[in-house]
Amino acid sequence: MPVRYKDYYETLGVSRTASDADIKKAFRKLAREFHPDVAKDKKKAEEKFKEINEAYEVLSDPTKRKRYDELGANWKSGAEFRPPPGWESFAGGRGFRGAGPGGQEHEFHFDGTGFSDFFEQLFGSMNRGGMRGGGFAGQPGFEGEDFASRGRDIEGDIMVTLEEAMRGSVRAVSVQHNSRKETYQVKIPPGVTEGQRLRIAGRGEAGTGGASAGDLFLRVRLAKHPEFQVEDHNLVYEAEVAPWEAVLGANISVPTIDGRVNIKIPPSTQNGQKLRVRGRGLPLRTGGNGDLIVVARVEVPTNVTESERKLWEQLAKESAFRPRE
Repeated sequence: MPVRYKDYYETLGVSRTASDADIKKAFRKLAREFHPDVAKDKKKAEEKFKEINEAYEVLSDPTKRKRYDELGANWKSGAEFRPPPGWESFAGGRGFRGAGPGGQEHEFHFDGTGFSDFFEQLFGSMNRGGMRGGGFAGQPGFEGEDFASRGRDIEGDIMVTLEEAMRGSVRAVSVQHNSRKETYQVKIPPGVTEGQRLRIAGRGEAGTGGASAGDLFLRVRLAKHPEFQVEDHNLVYEAEVAPWEAVLGANISVPTIDGRVNIKIPPSTQNGQKLRVRGRGLPLRTGGNGDLIVVARVEVPTNVTESERKLWEQLAKESAFRPRE
């Protein structure tokens, strides 16, 4: 079915020829501005944050960006859009339409998952095994036969912020089965991981002949964060370090999901060196938390005064350090 076209380049405020670095920079700037934890109007910021995340989800992934660009540059944001033939083999959609038991068609739409209809049509979970079960012996039902058939499972995506992954939350998610719409309270437990499926038993397609209904599965997609990368249950943060801090050592403040902490940069820290802050990552299912990994990025000043230049020249003369020997 038609959906509204999303111009992801417009959302991030970049051109279609923008580099990966430009796209990342634009995302981080907007995500910091509209992060719900810092914005005054939290509801408005939350919607904007989801839009920014969705755009970055596509444009930061080379495969998704290539497929998105193949749609062409002539679409107007908000215009009615129907996915072109062939997309079903790449990704599925929130507007899934397929034959259920008895050959009848079923259409499913999600609301409250954090992703737009446009995203789900092109890049969502459906048609990647999002519909399973149903029919006799696992096959679609036969028209005119009265077999008992378990309802098909339904699968979609749900955007989960790192704050939700840290503390857990309850989200209202609506599923529309043709003309019938139902809303469920979905519990997101602390420590959920990318790709994990949340199961809501009995909330899939209705069964026939007295058989049970299928299940609803929501696949977790962790929202991109302006400060952190996620590696398993660890959070990775890049800390900018001045050359003298790297050489002499320093105490610096770094962010965590639960607020800032002070860490020690040891003397002679190398560019790219990793420092571990234990227990400041995402919750583990077995108890405790992962770690915060701080990656030191030694930054060199781009503009120096005349007096600063003389100091650097003096250091160059007196230092015995020879990096290429």
